Amino acid sequence: MIKKGFAPAVLSGLLFLTSCQKVIDLDLNSTEKKYVIEAVVTDQTDSSKILISQTKNFNENNTFPGVSGALITVTDNTGAIANFTESSAGVYTSKGFKGTVGRTYTLKVTVAGNNFTAVSAIPQKVNLDSAFVTGEFLFGENRNLINVLYKEPAGRGNNYRFVQYINGVKDKAIFVGNDDYNDGKAVEDKLFYITDDDEESRKIKSGDLIWVEMLCIAAPVYKYWFSLDQSATGTNQSASPANPVTNMQGGALGYFSAHTYQKKSFLVP
Repeated sequence: MIKKGFAPAVLSGLLFLTSCQKVIDLDLNSTEKKYVIEAVVTDQTDSSKILISQTKNFNENNTFPGVSGALITVTDNTGAIANFTESSAGVYTSKGFKGTVGRTYTLKVTVAGNNFTAVSAIPQKVNLDSAFVTGEFLFGENRNLINVLYKEPAGRGNNYRFVQYINGVKDKAIFVGNDDYNDGKAVEDKLFYITDDDEESRKIKSGDLIWVEMLCIAAPVYKYWFSLDQSATGTNQSASPANPVTNMQGGALGYFSAHTYQKKSFLVP
């Protein structure tokens, strides 16, 4: 059995101050706002969703209201078209819609005269066999981590994303992986993630309700999450963060992911 761990993204900024007293003027120029599209098509009925928002300037508040009035279609490679309509501000859904494994989907978004497109295919589904918690000694303390077990099918090119929930709250950590080193093998992944001292609610404890999702994703979607993780943690050897690699065309930020979906839930002993 192959054991490995996913390293999560921890979004943080560091400001270094010298001891000398000096006035520093930061030139925080306004930048052109960009649309942010987070689009998901899954193999589960009524679980596909498209979210649209816009970026903000540095000195604006940190809320991102949804963008209304978009025209959205999702077309598969058989020619079937699904219209996504606004169910709440910036949230678009298609009642009764369900993606199919093996099909390729094209997303088209028109908003305020801007056109954006993206393509994503739903890959083969790999079963999530089990999920459980084990105790580990990390960073000088005992921590509980989620473990996921699955059988990697033979044939390179499988990519995965895992999402963990603790007592109904989605954790912000990013867990992605592929089969570069475990093709065709039984795999046990530990979902490693880092918490700050004041983030007790993110630490897994006895009695917590755990919900873990496994998404089988396409290679461009893996690149998006991997690049977001690398940029956020500073492991890309860059002095400044960069936008993640997106499969969106037309200038929007975000991603379009057509993927399979499954979950396991359990109480921590």
